[in-house]
Amino acid sequence: MTKKINWQNDHAYVAQIEDLLATDAVQRLANYTQHHFSNRLEHSLNVSYRSYLIAKKLHLDARATARGGLLHDLFYYDWRTTKFDMGTHAYVHPRIALRNAEKLTALSKKEKDIIIKHMWGATIAPPRYLESLIVSVVDDYCAIDEYLVPEIQQTSQKLKEKM
Repeated sequence: MTKKINWQNDHAYVAQIEDLLATDAVQRLANYTQHHFSNRLEHSLNVSYRSYLIAKKLHLDARATARGGLLHDLFYYDWRTTKFDMGTHAYVHPRIALRNAEKLTALSKKEKDIIIKHMWGATIAPPRYLESLIVSVVDDYCAIDEYLVPEIQQTSQKLKEKM
């Protein structure tokens, strides 16, 4: 990644998510590769913390943003190989994540919207809240940061070794 984020030292952020982070349901995300170079827990924390910082700076609902961002990909399958009859992964996984999150904790309307709309652009329903838009955009940014940047670095290194 371009820059390692240090969410652990932000006590205000940790206070918003520590109950979720302590659950097996969230910790299990570490067992799933997300963008080739990260696991789903790392990705979810990246999205959650970066979104939280933006929401906080804009005086929005930073708590809902942090929690919704952490739970946005709360699903347990390899999206590269698992396919569904009811729609694409972009459509299906937010609904699965929402169902799993609702089993874990009570969610506000904003947190639900963040989870279900985080794939906006790949899906047609627009976010209802600014916090949802932030998580959607940050999710895309993190996907690029977690996959493309390391891929370019590896390719560059391989080219240097061949020279």
